[in-house]
Amino acid sequence: MSENVKISAAIVTYNNKDKAAAAVASVLARCEKYPLDFYIIDNNSSDDTLSRLKDFDALKTVKLPKNIGFGAAHNKIIESADSDYHFIINPDVTVADDVFADMTDYMEEHKEVAMCCPDILNTDGTRQYLPKSVPTFKRLFLGRLSKKVRNEYVWRDREITSPCEVDFCSGCFLCIRTSVFKELGGFDERYFMYLEDADLTLRAKSLGKTVFLPDVSVTHIWERGSHKNIKLLLIHTVSCVKFLLKWRNQAK
Repeated sequence: MSENVKISAAIVTYNNKDKAAAAVASVLARCEKYPLDFYIIDNNSSDDTLSRLKDFDALKTVKLPKNIGFGAAHNKIIESADSDYHFIINPDVTVADDVFADMTDYMEEHKEVAMCCPDILNTDGTRQYLPKSVPTFKRLFLGRLSKKVRNEYVWRDREITSPCEVDFCSGCFLCIRTSVFKELGGFDERYFMYLEDADLTLRAKSLGKTVFLPDVSVTHIWERGSHKNIKLLLIHTVSCVKFLLKWRNQAK
C-alpha cells in the first residue's frame, strides 16, 4: 500500500462525554498504520464534552453554537478534510484493532468502491443485524412489528463470508473516499438524525460500489433510542417520511 495514504475521521458528540472519551481513546490506540486527522464536532453539549476530551492532544475540535443534527455537524469539516479516506464514527463505538488499516487497504485495492462498512458487534460480541437493503415503507414501519420483514431488511438469514455490495451502510461506522464525500456535499442536512446514512449510501452508489466487509468489525453500544424515547421516535418518523419522498422511485 502507498505510504502516502492519509485518512481522517470524525465523531459528532452531544451530551455523551464518557462514551466519546472511550471511543476517542480506542481509535487513537488502534489506528497505527496510516496518519490520522481526527475531528470531534460537538453539537453544543451541556455536559462539558470538550473539557472531558481536552487531554487528547491529537484531536481537532469544533464547538457548534447549537445542535444542528448528525449529518449537518459531520459536514462542518468537509472542506478541512485533507485525506484520501474519511471515517464516520459514532461516539458509542470502540475498536479492538486497526480496522482503519483493514478498510483503507481494501479501498486501495478496490478502486471501484466508493464506501465500505464493517460488521457491527454488540459489547458481548454478538452481531448487530443492521439494515443492508434500501429502506422502504414496509421495511421501515412494518419491520418494527414483523420479525420476518426486519430479517429481510437486515439480511439476517444470509450467510455473508466475503465482501458484498449493500444498499445501506450504517453511519455508526463507515469509510468513504474523501473525494466522494466532498463531491456529494456530505450528508443531506434535511435529515436531523436517522437515515442520513442510507441516503448517503444511495448517493455514493452513483460514484462507485458500496460494500460490506464481514471480516472487519467494531463494537457499538446500540441503545435503539427511537424505540424508547418519544422525541427520538418522532425525529425518526420525520426522517423516514423525508427519505421515502426523496427516494420514492427506489424505496418500493
